[in-house]
Amino acid sequence: MLIAFNKPFGVLCQFTDRSQPPRPTLAGFALPAGVYAAGRLDHDSEGLLLLTDDGALAHRLTDPAHKQPKTYWVQVEGAPTLDQLARLRDGVELKDGPTRPARVGLIPPPPLWPRDPPVRFRKTVPDAWLALTITEGRNRQVRRMTAAVGLPTLRLVRIAIGTHRLDRLAPGQWRDEGPSARQ
Repeated sequence: MLIAFNKPFGVLCQFTDRSQPPRPTLAGFALPAGVYAAGRLDHDSEGLLLLTDDGALAHRLTDPAHKQPKTYWVQVEGAPTLDQLARLRDGVELKDGPTRPARVGLIPPPPLWPRDPPVRFRKTVPDAWLALTITEGRNRQVRRMTAAVGLPTLRLVRIAIGTHRLDRLAPGQWRDEGPSARQ
């Protein structure tokens, strides 16, 4: 089984939380029994999370050796320059080593749901949206990449993993990707 889930902002990619007070988890969304997250999104990121009961499929989706592309819509602080975009395309040097090259381009503000809480707005600081595709999945990688080129991330929404897309799933909603997902 493969489930596509639109993870809301502020939700942990696990089913339990031992912190006090407990934070929202996947347990609050009536997901099918026996599935677990294939990969993760940070609590402050939103969008497509795949869940499965198939360990081999989870491995194919998450292991960097399989180079599954992951596409994000990223709202950044600042007006990206051609040099900043080129640096992201070429790969960025992070503390844990260089990233693989990324596909990146400017996009108009995408048709997204309102975020709660909303992204802070500053009249004197421009922002922009990028479509960014990576083939690795390091901890907070997209945020670290954009920060490394001088474009702090304000909002991060994953819209695709490989051929699986978020499409029109509302935050907190899920769908069964069906038997064809086991390819």
